[in-house]
Amino acid sequence: MIIEIAIPLYLDNTFHYTVPERLSLQALPGRRAIVPFGRRKLTGYILGTVTECAFDKLKEIIDVLDSEPLWTANELEFFRWTASYYLHPLGEVLRAALPAGINVQSRKGSTGDDAELSGGKPVRTEKFYLPGPVVETSQRTGARALEILAIIRETGEIPASDLRKRFGTCSPQLKRLAELGLAVVQEREVYRDPFKHAAIKRDVPRQLNKHQQSALDAIQACLSQRQYTAFLLYGVTGSGKTEVYLQAISRAIENGTNALVLVPEIALTPQLTGRFQSRFGGGIAILHSGLSDGERYDEWRRIRRGLARIVIGARSAIFAPLENIGIIIIDEEHEASFKQSDGLRYNARDLALVRGGMEQAAVVLGSATPLVTSIHAAQQKRLTMLDLPERVENRPMPTVERVAMKGSKETISAQLAAALTHTVENGQQAIVFLNRRGFATFLVCASCGKTLSCPNCSVTLTYHRQRAQSICHYCDYAVPAPGTCPECGATELTELGAGTEKLESELKELLPRARILRMDSDTTSGKGSHERLLSRMSDGTADILIGTQMIAKGHDFPGVTLVGVINAEAGLGMPDFRAAERTFQLLSQVIGRAGRGDSPGKVFVQAYDTEHYAIFSAAGHDAAGFYQQELEFRQEVGYPPFSFLAVIGISGNLEQAVSAQAEQSAKLLMQIKQRLKLRVEILGPAPAPIYRLRGRFRCQILLKAVTRKELRQLVIAWRQQSRAASTVRMAVDIDPVDLM
Repeated sequence: MIIEIAIPLYLDNTFHYTVPERLSLQALPGRRAIVPFGRRKLTGYILGTVTECAFDKLKEIIDVLDSEPLWTANELEFFRWTASYYLHPLGEVLRAALPAGINVQSRKGSTGDDAELSGGKPVRTEKFYLPGPVVETSQRTGARALEILAIIRETGEIPASDLRKRFGTCSPQLKRLAELGLAVVQEREVYRDPFKHAAIKRDVPRQLNKHQQSALDAIQACLSQRQYTAFLLYGVTGSGKTEVYLQAISRAIENGTNALVLVPEIALTPQLTGRFQSRFGGGIAILHSGLSDGERYDEWRRIRRGLARIVIGARSAIFAPLENIGIIIIDEEHEASFKQSDGLRYNARDLALVRGGMEQAAVVLGSATPLVTSIHAAQQKRLTMLDLPERVENRPMPTVERVAMKGSKETISAQLAAALTHTVENGQQAIVFLNRRGFATFLVCASCGKTLSCPNCSVTLTYHRQRAQSICHYCDYAVPAPGTCPECGATELTELGAGTEKLESELKELLPRARILRMDSDTTSGKGSHERLLSRMSDGTADILIGTQMIAKGHDFPGVTLVGVINAEAGLGMPDFRAAERTFQLLSQVIGRAGRGDSPGKVFVQAYDTEHYAIFSAAGHDAAGFYQQELEFRQEVGYPPFSFLAVIGISGNLEQAVSAQAEQSAKLLMQIKQRLKLRVEILGPAPAPIYRLRGRFRCQILLKAVTRKELRQLVIAWRQQSRAASTVRMAVDIDPVDLM
């Protein structure tokens, strides 16, 4: 018996092994095996049996780790497609799809038990106590044991952990009750529950307006026919997209199918999950990086065993082991965080369309600010447009005032300061948005003018006053602050620019009695921190929320009547053709946080250039005007959706080796292009905008083609012929979304 195995290493091919007789009934597709690989023993993934093999001498597998398959045949087809499209080893795709810690890279032996499957975290079991067959006994048990027995009989069954919470150490009493037959103990497998302490208030479907009902009817028709259709649910902020999601999922569940919901960031998960729990109760699983490895593993097992009908998660949830999918929803489909930036560089938004097609499911891409490429796809009828042009209950869009900051040195304009004071005095809430964390953007030496920069990355250090450090936000390099100038040794360093920490300090001076929260990467690193901060806005125990882009999207705070935007044009200077699109999306999203309740909203957008079309369009709620202008620009310069892109990244610790490899790669690409007569534009090599990152020098080559076929043809031929120096790392990014 010969089987095909994928190894989770950066190797393009799979491998063949023989199966010893003792393992012939266990070595089935979807299970993991321990295999000899060179001098090591590695975890491999069994893909299937092989009838013919070109090699005479094959090694035997050592052991099979699993008693049940980890994926289905349909899921393997999806994994193979992903590996092929993103030009990534299948073994690495499988590793990315499985929960963290499940794989063993190298080991001397194996047990093949469930502890192995949980990646060193054994399956959790707990003792449950039930009333025993004996009702009364003449033997002494003690008053405390009788009190415990009363609770066991009252509840019918109770876990030992609950008894310990109530009675403290009670093992002797429980042991005595079991010996006398008054109680029965059962040890069962239990799942770590991320929702354990969540208070759930049941919710009922809400009345839909005509636009919501029309969208739901279109999705329901697809669900009834069990036919793949991709929808673009294009709804202004506050238009009730989530209610359409909920009712569409309800229809899918009624039809006997399951639902997969993707959100771009874990910051959005608590509020959305709360809505889903309130509507559906149990049967929901969540998958995101905010869970512990044990919680992620347990959620994965629940999904695999069919105990969850609805899966909600960040980008990695696209690989969830959910079967019989009827609907896939991608909330905030425009978000760049759906794209994985290293390793397997997949885009969960795009893979959702692929998986939906394989499952014959409805796929709903939802956003108030869709991608330019999505708008174009809808115009070309590749996506079915579902339009929600009005806010629910006819609530008006917020009024927006653009505040020109040219010549001003203030972080907070007089107009915004007055509005914040008025808002807090009237018992309403406000959001102030600044997409830069820290206290000062950077420190400059007053003597020589040298900026304090990171020695590992081509960026300045950001000053964090509370931590008394200047920190690199890319590699976490830090030095004490304010510190001394590394160039001339002067001790006078001037603070320039402003981050959320400085904004918080200034607002506390302006409004000393206001309850102010800050939400950025510095304040949300702890487990459950997102939920705690968001709940304070939801329950009204906070007046002002300051934050970066994590507060700009998806959140629904009815009490927020005022939004202030600081430095609105910050993203326009990025060397990326999507800079205007991202600025428009971000501003439109944060503007949309205002006026979602009964009171109308007001927004102040501070910028040096208030006339830029991205800022002007967002402030005027003129999405149509923005998309028309942006599509004309993209067509003129030949960028997506009018072309397809790939980036070849070359990096290494030795600058000269990186430059030489980049030049060699560009020369080889040009030779292949000319030989195959391919219509592909080769741009570069050029230093990456952040030339040095975490100690590695970086160059990139941008490939641009009118057809996807020719682009792939060039990249595949280049990969087959290129040879990288040992000191250099090369990676291909198909459909890149970040050119930094």
